[in-house]
Amino acid sequence: MTGGFFALLDDIASMLDSSATMTKVAAKNTAGVLGDDLAVNAEKAAGFSASREIPVLWQITKGSLLNKLIILPVAFLLSAYAPWLIVPILLVGATYLSFEGAEAVWRWIRGHHETDEAETATPQTPEAILAAEQSKIRSAVRTDFILSIEIVVIALGTVTGQPLVQQIIAVSIVALLATIGVYGIVTLLVRLDDMGLGIIRRSREGSLMARFGALLVAALPRIVKLLSIVGVIAMLLVGGGIFVHNVEAIHHLVGHWPLLSGELVVGLAVGLVVLAVEKAMHALFAGGKL
Repeated sequence: MTGGFFALLDDIASMLDSSATMTKVAAKNTAGVLGDDLAVNAEKAAGFSASREIPVLWQITKGSLLNKLIILPVAFLLSAYAPWLIVPILLVGATYLSFEGAEAVWRWIRGHHETDEAETATPQTPEAILAAEQSKIRSAVRTDFILSIEIVVIALGTVTGQPLVQQIIAVSIVALLATIGVYGIVTLLVRLDDMGLGIIRRSREGSLMARFGALLVAALPRIVKLLSIVGVIAMLLVGGGIFVHNVEAIHHLVGHWPLLSGELVVGLAVGLVVLAVEKAMHALFAGGKL
């Protein structure tokens, strides 16, 4: 009995060790998507009032965790029983990401300042502010859902062929670390100004620490603006990359292009096509103008 018990412990330890090794490999393979995930979600989470930043980020984080709870079991079932469905699902998600990125680019081209002026002229009632906040949260959670699918599928592809239990452990850990890591860093980024103000209050006026605090406060708007650009590029790269790596004709067309230019062009092209269709449908059914 004692020998059997220790043999069982040895088997468990061996399984956990193998799972840890696979988790490291899976995390390494998803690092690129995690970087895109960080840029996209930092851009989505920015722009809220200081008092609402943490509550909003917590809502987005809960939505991200719920996304993982939905995606993980479905991914394991698809991997076991319908692996041919994974690529079509990825392509649908890539289309959505490309559309979001292209829509942002179109706003820049048309002149985003006009939209900002219109929003400034509109009275910002508490109800309007809350509605805008919830809309942005839903958009962030939807984008997280697509990126989460990409992360889970890449991680799952890394451990294919391993026992199911080890697959579940490794991929689940990567998914959990993705949420904690990405939104932990996003929280730090959007609270830079508060950190800077705290340093200024605790420091002597004109001291090195006070100047460092002022630098953090001044840096946040620039970081948010940079992240908004990086986030759009990241969405186009992730969306285009899925098409390039999963559609053979597209891969042959742009696979030899330098760096990530092929993924960026494909993502933008797909997004603009979907955007054009969306505007045409809106004009057709709502009587609006293209």
